[in-house]
Amino acid sequence: MEIQFLGTGAGIPAKERNVSSIALMLLEERNQIWLFDCGEATQHQILHTKIKPRKIEKIFITHLHGDHIFGLPGLLGSRSFQGGEELLTIYGPKGIKEFVETSLSVSTTYLKYPLQIVEIEETGIIFEDDTFEVQVELLEHGIPSYGYRVIEKDLPGKLQVDKLINEGIQPGPIYSQLKDGEKVVLEDGRIINGQDYIGEAKKGRIVTVLGDTRFCQASMELAKDADVLIHEATFSEKEEKLAFNYFHSTTKQAAQVAKRANVGCLWLTHISSRYQSSLQIQSLLQEAKKTFSNTYIANDLVEIDVLREQIEL
Repeated sequence: MEIQFLGTGAGIPAKERNVSSIALMLLEERNQIWLFDCGEATQHQILHTKIKPRKIEKIFITHLHGDHIFGLPGLLGSRSFQGGEELLTIYGPKGIKEFVETSLSVSTTYLKYPLQIVEIEETGIIFEDDTFEVQVELLEHGIPSYGYRVIEKDLPGKLQVDKLINEGIQPGPIYSQLKDGEKVVLEDGRIINGQDYIGEAKKGRIVTVLGDTRFCQASMELAKDADVLIHEATFSEKEEKLAFNYFHSTTKQAAQVAKRANVGCLWLTHISSRYQSSLQIQSLLQEAKKTFSNTYIANDLVEIDVLREQIEL
């Protein structure tokens, strides 16, 4: 499981930061990629990565401000030309269906793959299968804005081969039955239970991606014990009043969410274009680290591994 930041800026593109888009790469887990938001020129950013648009299975839209959705029509159209044939599902606030369908219709864009659009009507679990669950909650912004909590299901423990061999149970077809937790009758008449030979399950990872928001309780609920929290930090802590008035968060507020929610690490994104120099960026980072030390500021195209146990870099 890896995360790649395709756009880390707020509002309008800047020289060093494109507008919002984040790729959650689940290539080992399900051979697919999930996108969170799709701001203008997201597909151009993808050209600088190893991401294949045909691998994009789901797109989760946090809210309908242009810097989070203007890249959708282009990406959807290009996916057809790049071999995309599998179903793509878009999740987002009410209005996302009209935006996508109108854009495609007016531009006479034909998709060669099935497209499903799910408008969020209730919070809670919006997707679940054998490997992942996605929860959504409403945040505090000028328009409906959502945060997403991606939960990887716990992975089953490994078959304890050494223990089996020590008990005289040699490798063979029964190993697969034991790995599935079944009871097996041995040639000597013994009945053994596969559950007794399975190691401890590996705890699944949690990634929380928040849309634009003020400091709020929903953010902490979504982020609780997450391995990685991706939180907007549009403004410095000195501009807390401005952040509140524009329904955004400061660096310090993002760090407070991370600390209270006991997350593994915090990545700040959605950085205002007013902060361009390296000194300004370092200042923003230090503001957050005073409250939560394991904090990083995302830059465009940066890729990180989601570790099962986060280690401070």
